[in-house]
Amino acid sequence: MGDSEPIRMQEEIDRLRGALECETQRCLDMQRRLDRANSDFEEFVSTAVHNLRESLRDIAAFSQLIEETSAGRMDAEAGAYLARVQAGATAINLLLADIVAYASAAGHGEFSRTDMEAVFRQAMLSADRQIAERSAIVTHDRLPAVLGDFQTLAKVLHHLIRNAIEYCDTPGPRIHVGCSTVKLECIFSVADNGPGIDPAFQSRLFGVFKRLHGKEYPGSGLGLAFCRKAIESHEGRIWMTSTPGTGSTFYFALPAD
Repeated sequence: MGDSEPIRMQEEIDRLRGALECETQRCLDMQRRLDRANSDFEEFVSTAVHNLRESLRDIAAFSQLIEETSAGRMDAEAGAYLARVQAGATAINLLLADIVAYASAAGHGEFSRTDMEAVFRQAMLSADRQIAERSAIVTHDRLPAVLGDFQTLAKVLHHLIRNAIEYCDTPGPRIHVGCSTVKLECIFSVADNGPGIDPAFQSRLFGVFKRLHGKEYPGSGLGLAFCRKAIESHEGRIWMTSTPGTGSTFYFALPAD
């Protein structure tokens, strides 16, 4: 009786070890299939966008040619129609660029130590035109390093800064990029002095093709969806708080380096 108990315990340990190995292998197989599906999807999107852009280039080139060869012979109505065609081609081209960015937002999990100060500088360079046009003032705290993808995080921060500028209806928008460390997370924030967002619409903000302001503001409705996908691929989270009339603050949390 005394000898059988250790045997039963060893058999149970062996059974559990075998079950764990099987489950681990199943998870690895599932991850490989998911990675392959993501790669195939990105390739499909890239190829489709490439082919669509070829047609868009033809539309843009020939509409430009019509405008040049018909100068002085085209009435105002025809000129307005042609301008609509050219504006539509430009808008679709920007939409395709956003679709490619969204499709690749998850990355491939190859992260390295990333200086968020350098990320901030890159985001500011990308937003330079909007900052100059609106005379925006962007300040920031000292930002730490995190484990992540430099280009992806720079795009996230650029989207948030650009949105804060574009949707601010007061002269001289003010944006502050902050950071605090809570337990094992670095929590970054982008606060603005804009009009704020009604709580009834806040849950829609991070959805794909969700726009709250219609066509009076530029954009495809993919910017915040990209941010969410990108941050979640970094094992982080993103959210926002806002009170109408007092501005909005967007937050994203990443594991501390």
